[in-house]
Amino acid sequence: MPTPEDLLDQLHRDLSTADHDEEATGIDRRQFMFYSLVSAAATTFGASAVQAQRALAAGGATRFASASGRTLIEQAQQAVATLGNGEAPALQFQPYPGGTGALMEKLARERGRVAFDRAVFTVPKFTGAVPTDPDDIAFLPAHRLAAMIRERKITSVALTDLYLARLKRLNPTLLCAVTIMEESARREAAQADAELKAGKYRGPLHGLPYGVKDLFNTKGVPTTWGAQDFAERVIDEDADVVIRLREAGAVLIAKLSTGLFAQNDQWFRGRTNNPWNLVQGSSGSSAGPASATAAGCVAFGIGTETQGSIVSPAVRCGLSALRPTFGRVSRQGGMVLAWSQDRVGPICRTVEDCAMVFNVIHGADEKDPSTITTPFNFDRNIALAALRIGVDANAPKEFVEKLKELGMKPKEIGARPTVAGVGQGSLNVEYAAAFDSYVQRKAKEIGLDLNALPEPPRAGTTPATPPAPTTPPATPVSPMAPADWNPRFVNGRTVRAFDYVQNQRRRYMLVSAWGDFMKNLDMFIGNPFADVAPNAQTGHPCVVVPYKLDVPVQQQGGGARPAGAPTPAPLDLKPQPICAVIVGALYNDDRILSVAHQFQSHTDVHTKRPTL
Repeated sequence: MPTPEDLLDQLHRDLSTADHDEEATGIDRRQFMFYSLVSAAATTFGASAVQAQRALAAGGATRFASASGRTLIEQAQQAVATLGNGEAPALQFQPYPGGTGALMEKLARERGRVAFDRAVFTVPKFTGAVPTDPDDIAFLPAHRLAAMIRERKITSVALTDLYLARLKRLNPTLLCAVTIMEESARREAAQADAELKAGKYRGPLHGLPYGVKDLFNTKGVPTTWGAQDFAERVIDEDADVVIRLREAGAVLIAKLSTGLFAQNDQWFRGRTNNPWNLVQGSSGSSAGPASATAAGCVAFGIGTETQGSIVSPAVRCGLSALRPTFGRVSRQGGMVLAWSQDRVGPICRTVEDCAMVFNVIHGADEKDPSTITTPFNFDRNIALAALRIGVDANAPKEFVEKLKELGMKPKEIGARPTVAGVGQGSLNVEYAAAFDSYVQRKAKEIGLDLNALPEPPRAGTTPATPPAPTTPPATPVSPMAPADWNPRFVNGRTVRAFDYVQNQRRRYMLVSAWGDFMKNLDMFIGNPFADVAPNAQTGHPCVVVPYKLDVPVQQQGGGARPAGAPTPAPLDLKPQPICAVIVGALYNDDRILSVAHQFQSHTDVHTKRPTL
């Protein structure tokens, strides 16, 4: 393995061939190279740069003022742009096999220009008696609450106060909220009521209280990413999805929990819990949006998914949710895990709520170069018989039978396409790049030498397996610690560029194979979790919909246990809504929501609520 000194020698050779304008900087070529090397050592090699720094001191030139008054080291450091978590790479993932340009031409031919305009979402008139019990109001679907607000049957202030009271009462049990935004929420609710009184109606989200996963930036409020290191950090901007929802009249009442750096349901204050079964975590990483929505603490939640983080907590908490087609909702102002996989979507109590929220938040954003606007038209009365719906042998039987009763003519499907080697190391590279600045800081704090990371295994070899600890650690291990090679942040630093590019080529093979598989399908129904991993690579959308009330099957998860550790005892779980998943063809988000709504409008599982 090359030493830091070897790499510095190579950098010296590279710099010696680089262009440098002495007149523009006031620094001669030799000095520029020398200070650039020192800067590179200081930022790249960490502790290994001590030798270079000593050489600088020995040379008697620890500070050399340029014409502008800055040190040479400062100038050299500015030669390489500083990267945080959010700066997007030049290369962007395109889920459509023929590329985004071909997709837009196809849609324009088939649908016309008018189809790209944002559809008007009309909420049906409120019918029936207005509930008087606060709990009954809290668990109403968001679209029913929207009708109540529009028809002045309830004020946004009253609804906001109701949800704030529930959040404050239940949060100690659920740990679903990181920050309850009481003051700003009441101010926004009062504004919504005043606007409505003045005849200004912003649409169906007007006055609805909601919560957003604590990965999104919000002015004046901490954005913690589930990490103690960022518990007090305030980023002075609002994420695009927060802005869109505010402009639509929605009232943000809470930053809702996420697992540590979007990992499961454990965060710095504890575990977010499933309202139906408090002995069980709500899963993750959109733990808070799922828990709070299922508990009637918000009208709806906004979550994110890289690989299962909307689907898993929605299934765990018995909710309706949409994981959109990749690129349909801006991630700007949200924590990045993977530029080519991260998605933003609604987590709600009904499918119609998901459609109502998605109708507002979808669309292109110049600040997120992966985004695209494609038509979205939710159809409450879609004809199931006219759709090409595949059904896998492992699809939930009760769900399939009900859809057949409603007119679905299923097409039998088999295994989905696979391509060996897809995703191996590639996701880790994006994790590591996104968190490079944090990793470097933590490495210095805990004494982790980033130049001594284990060599990645070469093709055809078997990586060495470190011995498992004989006893579990007394406290959680730092995600940066050498004993816990967290692939989100560390392992990706050692993946070779060649291997990364080859993996991306295999990924395109998978995208193309799925394009062929879905060519004659509008959507399909399989096992709820069977397609999460491949669809993280291909970008396909799915909708989660509860279809029966039953005791959930317990999954044995959590990875390998330390040697000698006992098998966890089964949890004593109560009945709760059990969910199915419909996977759609790319950009068929509206169709899968429409089909799920057909099921939901003829069943009542979604009306059940937990006892809290």
